Amino acid sequence: MKTVVEKTEKFDPQEVIEEFEVLTRDAGKIQEETLQKILEENGGTEYLQQWGLNGKTDSLSFKNCVPIVTHKDLEPYIHRIADGDLSPILTGKPITTISLSSGTTQGKPKFVPFNEELMESTMQIFKTSFAFRNREFPVVNGKALQFIYGSKQFKTKGGLAAGTATTNVYRNAQFKKTMKAMQTPCCSPDEVIFGPDFQQSLYCHLLCGLIFRDEVQVVSSTFAHSIVHAFRNFEQVWQELVTNIRDGVLSSRVTVPSMRAAMSKLLKPDPELADTIFNKCSRLSNWYGLIPALFPNTRYIYGIMTGSMEPYLKKLRHYAGELPLLSADYGSSEGWIGANVNPELPPELVTYAVLPNIGYFEFIPLMENLDGLEPTPVGLTEVKLGEEYEIVVTNFAGLYRYRLGDVVRIKGFHNGTPELQFICRRNLLLSINIDKNTEKDLQLAVEAAAKILSDEKLEVVDFTSHVNVSADPGHYVIFWELSGEASEEILKECCNCLDISFVDAGYVGSRKVNAIGALELRIVKRGTFHKILDHFVGLGAAVSQFKTPRCVGPTNLSVLQILSSNVVESYFSTAFC
Repeated sequence: MKTVVEKTEKFDPQEVIEEFEVLTRDAGKIQEETLQKILEENGGTEYLQQWGLNGKTDSLSFKNCVPIVTHKDLEPYIHRIADGDLSPILTGKPITTISLSSGTTQGKPKFVPFNEELMESTMQIFKTSFAFRNREFPVVNGKALQFIYGSKQFKTKGGLAAGTATTNVYRNAQFKKTMKAMQTPCCSPDEVIFGPDFQQSLYCHLLCGLIFRDEVQVVSSTFAHSIVHAFRNFEQVWQELVTNIRDGVLSSRVTVPSMRAAMSKLLKPDPELADTIFNKCSRLSNWYGLIPALFPNTRYIYGIMTGSMEPYLKKLRHYAGELPLLSADYGSSEGWIGANVNPELPPELVTYAVLPNIGYFEFIPLMENLDGLEPTPVGLTEVKLGEEYEIVVTNFAGLYRYRLGDVVRIKGFHNGTPELQFICRRNLLLSINIDKNTEKDLQLAVEAAAKILSDEKLEVVDFTSHVNVSADPGHYVIFWELSGEASEEILKECCNCLDISFVDAGYVGSRKVNAIGALELRIVKRGTFHKILDHFVGLGAAVSQFKTPRCVGPTNLSVLQILSSNVVESYFSTAFC
């Protein structure tokens, strides 16, 4: 452990880039070595022994013996670990920490094993992408305004620490050392990051950013949503923040004693700074360019901006003005996949180069075989340019041939390793009949309809969907939260536009013959999606890891209840009448 820390403190971006170049030049060989290492470490586990590998560590034996699985298949093993079974079940060394997925898709979080090897691969990904990022957008002795929040950690029945994957990273000593070595330590104290009240933490993050405004060189969060949420919040509280800075007295809204104590060490009366911030905010037009106005030395804005985060890009660009948006790396609660080594690409085009030494990766082609069977997975170096695949992961934390459920497209190669573009979650489908619409299809439909609103100076704050099969025929329901009031005429037009924007042949054909009913647009009260966020935080999710569920299934009853009880208007499409 000590050697890792020493290496971290002497962080050399050029050295990291050179290491990455060496790794990716011989990606196939590195993959075989990585699998061998995983199987040598864990070959004696109960899980692997049942498949009859008998000590073999080559990829052919591994694929012939070990089946492809989903989380559901591994759940019984993971729960035994969480309940305190210390025998080698999935890994040779005991698992001491459990990560929780965001839980926004299925309504409840998944348990995933987390260990020191995953922490090390996290730091490797962070350092790799930072090295490439810093070459294009150098930061020197600055601070990062990071909207990060630790969720409540709890002990499982067996006494293991459990928390979201991001919390497990933020609480690890390596994270802080790495951020310091990369010259972008967080400007907020730990008491704010790990505070028990999200709203109070957010307020203090904003205040810390303003106190260190000249030192802030990066504004970031795990997900783009958290950055947009923070600055929407700033619009409401900015004058209060200015008063706190002017008087050197923290707002009474912050009641957590540890947070108040930490902030009082930072907060001193500063009328000059208060005047500067007041003047900057007063001169802005509709808050355009808010981030560079507040933090003049910011080089870029950083966070995951793909997939379910893409709908927030428009608002983020509004706040960012001319500042570049850099999309963070590609991973999940189960572990990391790739780093963004082309930081100059806009988020819509961003790709991720797979690190061949952090896990063993397979790719299931998305096209179906003529016999109806699922195609055989191919290896990391066998993928084809332009093709789409579902990723299968084998890692050092006890996941073997694990379906991640993500669909990616191969956009190119960095030496011998593929560069992936995230497309969508495979299982997030709107489907009633023969129709199949993905999260991306939903996003495109919402974007098309939202253009009608932009003429009225209105925007979609957030959205989700639901398949209503209680009616006959079943139909799609789209929930929208808007930034203001829209006329009935405009909303009817939006509803029709949503309906015709789903261009999947199965959907269009089914709508024409009324096998699928008219799409329904439901407008919800302001703050409804915040209630959904509060609901998940109450279940133990971290705000940093929160993703609005884009399709609310029948198992997600609590979220459906929040949405349904906040509907103020409802419209049915007449597009196919």
